Amino acid sequence: MLPEKEEIALINRALSGDQKAYEKLYESYVEILFRFLAQFSDQREQVKDWTQVAFVKAFDNLDSFKFNSRFKTWLFSIGLNVMRSEMRSKITFTDLEEANLDKQEPEHSTSHDWSLLRKAIRKLSPEKRMILLLHEVEGYSHNEIGSMLNIKEGTSRVILHRTKEELRKQQLV
Repeated sequence: MLPEKEEIALINRALSGDQKAYEKLYESYVEILFRFLAQFSDQREQVKDWTQVAFVKAFDNLDSFKFNSRFKTWLFSIGLNVMRSEMRSKITFTDLEEANLDKQEPEHSTSHDWSLLRKAIRKLSPEKRMILLLHEVEGYSHNEIGSMLNIKEGTSRVILHRTKEELRKQQLV
């Protein structure tokens, strides 16, 4: 991820038509966005498509970027909207239900514990899983999550709390 000042300078250069600035933004965030979206589908080609569409939309609408959040947050929001839009257009949410949660195991857990937790997370509703992953894995605040998902900050907090309670009842957290 780029330092904030460099990010702002690149966005301003891109807005002035500097192609190299667009390229630098793309190169700096393409893998980050891809890894984030890959948590919601194990179909690599589908995730690549979501990533590319998100960048096209972001660059087409760069003049609407308000600088009140980081570019990464805005880009993730666009990526989530692309993914959700495609999922709504399908009859089944199978891909979203099969989240790719094969991240590094926490040091304090056993392989068995981590496997059970991944399975439980896969069974969560898409909304609960998104909020859990955005907050606990990606480190977004509830305010940022609310902006990304078009929900209130308090709603994000409540859903995360209920999700953690659900996992605790299964003795997984």
